[in-house]
Amino acid sequence: MTSRISSRFAALASAGRSGLVTFITAGDPSPEATVQIMHALVRGGADVIELGVPFSDPMADGPIIQRASERALAGGMNLRKVLEIAAKFRAEDQATPLVLMGYLNPLERMGYAEFARRAAAAGVDGILAVDLPPEEAEEFHRLMAAGGLDQIFLLAPTSSEQRITAVCRYATGFVYYVSVKGVTGDKALDPDEVRARTEHLKSLTKLPVGVGFGVKTPATAAMVGAVSDAVIVGSALVELIEQAATPAAAAEQLEHYVRSLRTAMDAGRAAA
Repeated sequence: MTSRISSRFAALASAGRSGLVTFITAGDPSPEATVQIMHALVRGGADVIELGVPFSDPMADGPIIQRASERALAGGMNLRKVLEIAAKFRAEDQATPLVLMGYLNPLERMGYAEFARRAAAAGVDGILAVDLPPEEAEEFHRLMAAGGLDQIFLLAPTSSEQRITAVCRYATGFVYYVSVKGVTGDKALDPDEVRARTEHLKSLTKLPVGVGFGVKTPATAAMVGAVSDAVIVGSALVELIEQAATPAAAAEQLEHYVRSLRTAMDAGRAAA
């Protein structure tokens, strides 16, 4: 069975467009607001939504997403409630692919098999466990695949050829290339390096390659979209949520911002 993620990327490739993957943290600023913000992202032009599972020690995330996790956890958010948010979104949107992004500890506490079952039932399409190395992913891979969940893995500028090979062995859906050395929202990306690394990865896997960490402006999104299969944006969105006066204002601002990214990406592809 073809996943929503694979179907979406196939449709994008057929149309000559790069995908736009947007990240927000579940439960920030509230569970109800999260669902509304997810719909706003789709209206703005998001092709895939990454929903962050709040965690007390999000080591790969910069301060902006760390604060979002803290706010969500303070509001009582946990993995079970994240899946409830996913189910509410899926009840109204049957088409947009949904990926959960987080850390292994909450998944281990629930149990991998139970998580896979619940996630699939909630309409989740994929999982990115940030701290799961592909060399230790065999059991996880088997259980997620049995639940019909794609597995997304991270690759970085420092990834060895051995690590790249391992990721290409287990990954499904798409490959997430971290474009900078550091945490989310930390640094500006290097266009030439992104182009070279993305081309190298695309020569080694048939999966789409998405690029994230460091994409903040429409111009940067257009540049990344011209050389990759997807542009992944997170910290800039989470910061808008943090600064918005109300949840309704956050949804409106995010829709406008995502539309500006989508417009720039499509214009960039058309001009190429």
